[in-house]
Amino acid sequence: MDSSTLTPSVTTPRSIERLVAGQPTSDGAGVRLVRLLTQDLQRRLDPFLMLDNFGTDRPEDYIAGFPDHPHRGFETVTVMVQGRMRHRDSAGHEGSVGPGGVQWMSTGRGLVHSEMPEQQDGAMEGFQLWLNLPARTKMGEPWYRDIDADAVPVWQGEGVRARVVAGRTHGVAGAVERDTTEPLILDLELAAGARFEQPLPAAHNAFVVVYRGSALLGGRELARGPMVILANGGDGIVLEGGAAGARVLLVAGQPLGEPIAQYGPFVMNSNQEIFEAVEDFRAGRLA
Repeated sequence: MDSSTLTPSVTTPRSIERLVAGQPTSDGAGVRLVRLLTQDLQRRLDPFLMLDNFGTDRPEDYIAGFPDHPHRGFETVTVMVQGRMRHRDSAGHEGSVGPGGVQWMSTGRGLVHSEMPEQQDGAMEGFQLWLNLPARTKMGEPWYRDIDADAVPVWQGEGVRARVVAGRTHGVAGAVERDTTEPLILDLELAAGARFEQPLPAAHNAFVVVYRGSALLGGRELARGPMVILANGGDGIVLEGGAAGARVLLVAGQPLGEPIAQYGPFVMNSNQEIFEAVEDFRAGRLA
């Protein structure tokens, strides 16, 4: 297929609203990570609730993993860059994802799960994104899918390789699609000077994270590390690879506009629903 026939035209690209350095922290049993999307940004980046970037070649920073813990009311999307992570949950699901793989879990009405590294040495790197569920599906059945690296759809352009985790780009449908939040999750590889355009609805919230090399957006060079929140409006985003090329995570989605009540691993629409989630967990009623 001639990819040029599917190349979108972005005439009014989005600008940079701000850069967020993220907060170094630890989670689970002491896994070191940087929390880029924190709770105070949930309204601004609705429907996305959290984004963690973990990356280290020191086994002591990750080997204890994330032992059993509960969730309710949202979806988790884990994109592995290096290393391998095994997942188990109380509904009987089990699997592992390696480099380039994706694990997508809809926690629905609730489950208890663990995420444990399968290696003692070597690098462990990736992202975990929390995507909110609309109120009408928060108490649905938990759902789980492991997507191997070679099963993630790819669009190849001139100097650009886009792994389409969710949504669509240049006529290629992603591994997962969602009607309500319409998430777009692209793992992009840009050669030096290569240009990538992605149309976006003006009201969809969007951000990018450069995790290798550097990229240009609106003439500004973006280095590895911070989350770059894009201003709303316009008709899309234009990225270019920096001098050494870049790897970039691009995320966008349609806001839900619903109340957000969060207590740790539970995300609902009211405090009463949070109380019920905690009580159900304590009583062993999660799947």
